[in-house]
Amino acid sequence: MMELAERFLLDALAYLQCALGILAFVLVSLVGSPYGRYASQRSAWRLAAPTAWAVQELPSLAVPLFVCAGTVAERLRLWPNRILLAMFLVHYVQRSLIFPFLIRGGKPTPLYLCVIAFMFCTYNGYLQSRYLSQYAVYADDWVTDPRFLIGFVMWLIGMLINIHSDHILRNLRQPGETGYKIPRGGLFEYVSAANYFGEVVEWCGYGLASWSVQGWAFALFTFCVLLSRAQQHHQWYLEKFEDYPKFRKTIIPFLF
Repeated sequence: MMELAERFLLDALAYLQCALGILAFVLVSLVGSPYGRYASQRSAWRLAAPTAWAVQELPSLAVPLFVCAGTVAERLRLWPNRILLAMFLVHYVQRSLIFPFLIRGGKPTPLYLCVIAFMFCTYNGYLQSRYLSQYAVYADDWVTDPRFLIGFVMWLIGMLINIHSDHILRNLRQPGETGYKIPRGGLFEYVSAANYFGEVVEWCGYGLASWSVQGWAFALFTFCVLLSRAQQHHQWYLEKFEDYPKFRKTIIPFLF
């Protein structure tokens, strides 16, 4: 009975995540995203960018490890479940333990945004890890299914695009330089938000490989949030730089 109730809860949380993604898209489209270059300097409570990133992303790594260590993770005896959870964890090892310490002088993050992100990462870390470790059922040959294989390749390519694009952004300015520059190289030649494009591809790949409501809900949430953020970036670049390449799209090369 308890297992049935928790399975229902996990499905409900996934549908709620879809709704939250759509809500976030509407809110950011209307009022903007108040962090990074758009953050108000009047906010009294702010965290340094490396600290904020590490703190807010860490639950997506710590919660799954706690969930799997503190319970009998029966489904993790199977390779599809192991690989899918590893895909989720690899991203957050990079995002919480590596990426924050590569940041060069990022803008301080308002404390309330860090708290919101921390809560979401706790929520999603529980949702993905609990589903994969206890309830996700796959055929023994799921790792050879075209959906899994295509999804895994998308996840890997998306993560590499995301990491490479972040590298380009970090190296826009030489030591001692200030101000903003137009990103050049990689997929920034085609879109204003190459890093976001990579992350969207990554999580859509994860959703396809997992073939679950939980996986697709996270992919949809990511797309909604990053699409609205990318639109804000694109408009800012067009207004900031007269020579900004007009052929660049917002987030999807050649399309949008």
